[in-house]
Formats: sequence, structure tokens, C-alpha cells
Amino acid sequence: MSTIRKLKNTGHLAQAVTATIYNRFPSKGLTIIGVTGTDGKTTTSNLIYHILRVAGKKVAVISTIGAIIDGKSYDTGFHVTTPSPFAIQKYIRLAKKMGCTHIVLEVTSHALDQNRVWGVKFNIGVLTNITHEHLDYHKDYMNYVRTKLRLLKRSDLVIVNSNGQWFSEAQKALPKKKMISYSLHGNNDDDLTMINLPFQIKTNLIGDFNLENIIAATAACIALGIDPLIIDSAVQSFEAPNGRQEVIATSKGPLIMVDFAHTANSFENILPEIRKRTEGRVIHIFGAAGLRDSGKRPEMGKVASFYDDIIILTAEDPRSEKVEDINRQIKDGISNEFLNETEDGQIEGKVVYEIDDRKKAIQFALSIAGSKDSVIITGKGHERSMNYGSGEVAWSDQEVVKECLNYKLEYEI
Repeated sequence: MSTIRKLKNTGHLAQAVTATIYNRFPSKGLTIIGVTGTDGKTTTSNLIYHILRVAGKKVAVISTIGAIIDGKSYDTGFHVTTPSPFAIQKYIRLAKKMGCTHIVLEVTSHALDQNRVWGVKFNIGVLTNITHEHLDYHKDYMNYVRTKLRLLKRSDLVIVNSNGQWFSEAQKALPKKKMISYSLHGNNDDDLTMINLPFQIKTNLIGDFNLENIIAATAACIALGIDPLIIDSAVQSFEAPNGRQEVIATSKGPLIMVDFAHTANSFENILPEIRKRTEGRVIHIFGAAGLRDSGKRPEMGKVASFYDDIIILTAEDPRSEKVEDINRQIKDGISNEFLNETEDGQIEGKVVYEIDDRKKAIQFALSIAGSKDSVIITGKGHERSMNYGSGEVAWSDQEVVKECLNYKLEYEI
């Protein structure tokens, strides 16, 4: 870690200590469940919150999509998962004042490294997975893993997905910690799986990755003493959070979905599910965030080219980077079977387009989509702004799609 970052993190720690003292150690006496991981944090956090609500608990959740305290929503800001130390302690104090007994907190690696959750006592720590992400910040995968494991070290009980390299690292780092492992089909004899759950999973969510999220949430809630029958009922009634597998209904026409997927692993999770449900073509609109982990960009292109028929590369919070430079790195991973352009406007076969303007990219995708096609727009999900380097600009994938559908806008390249 550089000297500058150490100094910055010392400053963050001072803020966290001050915020905790100022708010009178608000997490004391509360049951706090922390959820971390590269993918699945938001869904798992919100599912735990939902189960606890159905069970009659007074509960709050602080996650990527905002804070919800006993049913009331609060905006935590742009591009925020784990808020600042003062915001975290403020929300915990508010939840306590409103009578909440349980808080679910989505925790990022940045928040752990920057000491934002200092002063929060975690009863349960959940680790969903650790895949390629944020290596611009953590420098290498093992540093990223070690940072994620800080949450588990601070938790009384840990719940860990055993389906990856991170599990053995967790076992080595936490030899005396009470640990519940889980996986879809049982990587270890002691895993909690679909087979040995106390109920058969029935859910509105799609994909094996969401079954893993359900198992993780179930493990946490069983540990909290929630009746499995209540958990079963809550899982069945749970709807994906905003911007996760969000289908925008049309009376007739293609399936249109908005999803927050923005890593190769999350593409590997969601795209096969879209492929299975699509009789026609999969048309995929995405980009990659500027001034963030550039190493993942070709990997995203590689996964997308395996499942997609038409790829439309576009802006996704480019910040001060040029969109064309970001998309060129994504294209480095895209299969050679994709054509860069077509003759006479024909779009048969696999094609990749570059349309820097995200609104025009969505307009174009909807204009070429047939009734049997699927259009999936990834990367922004629930977010309500776009960062072009000079600040945040109001943005919503969902609103743009609805506008295009309502006015039947067309775009010609």
C-alpha cells in the first residue's frame, strides 16, 4: 500500500472514530449482518432484509440501492454502496431510534480498506464470492481477497460460499472462527445446499447465482432463529431489487431487461439465463466504467461474445476517459466471429457496434429487435446518474427505454 493511501486511510479512520463517538456507538445492542462479495451483495442483503421483515422484525438495510429503515427509503447518493462513516453511523443511529433491532449492511472492499465501518459490531458476516474487480485499487487478486476477509474477521459468525479460491483463503485466515459454508450442489460435506435446505426453493429470481444468494440469506436467517417456514414464504414473495433482472414489460415485442451486471463474472451469471430464454437474438448494450479496473474490460468482451448475437458498446460512466478507448479495450476480448460492420445495412450474423451515446445505443437496439429477440442493458442498473468527468448527469436506463417505447424512436447509424 502506498504512503499516500495509508495517510488517506488514516484520515478515514479518524472520521470513522469521530462519527462513531458523535453518534454514541449506535450499533451497540443491535444485530448487524454484513454482506460482502464481488457479485450478489445487493440481492443477498435485500433478501435478508425482506425475510426479517416478513418474520416481523424491525429491520433496516443499507445497500447499493439506498437505505431502507423499517420500510422507509433514503437516498445514499450517487455511485454509493457503503456510505461515508458519518452517513453509516447516522443511518444506524436513526434505525435504532426508530426501534429497529436488526440492520443489514452491504460492505464493499473499499469501505473495509478505508475503515468506513470502524465501530460497527458485526454479528454475522456473509461472503458471496470474490472475482476479478477493483484490481486498479487493490493491485492484485490476493490483496482484494485479504481486504474482503476483514469483514469476516470482525464478525462473530461467518457464512462463506465455498465455490471458489476465496474459500480456502477464508479457512486459512479464520481457523478458529465459527463458519457456515454453502454452495449450490455441495463442494464440501458440511455445505448448506439446495438439497439440505429445510425447504424447496421457489423463487421469482433467475439463475444459479441467485439460488446461491438465497442459500446465503437462508443460512443467515436460520442463524438468527427465523422459522424456515417463514423463510420459505419470504423467498417466494421476494422480488429482485431495482436494476437487477428488471424486465420492462411490452405488450408485444422483445424481452427487455435492465441489469447492474458490470463484471465478467456477473456476465457469466446473467447472460446464459437470457440465452436460454431467447428464441431469437440476444442484443446486449454495455460499456465499462472509466478510471476503474481496466483489466476486466477484455474479459467482459470475451464472455459477452460467447452468449450475445449483437453487441452494442456504449458509454457507462466514462468519467475523463474517452468512450472509444474504453470500448477498444472491451473489443480486444470479443470473438473474431463478430463483424465490426455490415454491408448494405444488413445485420445477419454476429455483429459488434460502437455507439458512444448511450441513449442512441438503446434507441438503435430497440429499433432492430424483433419479437423473439432479447435486449439486455447492463452496467447501470438502479443508478440515476452518469459521470462524464465534469460531474453527474441525470440518467436512467429504465426511463430511456420507456421513452423509446412510448414514442417509437428510431435511430439510424
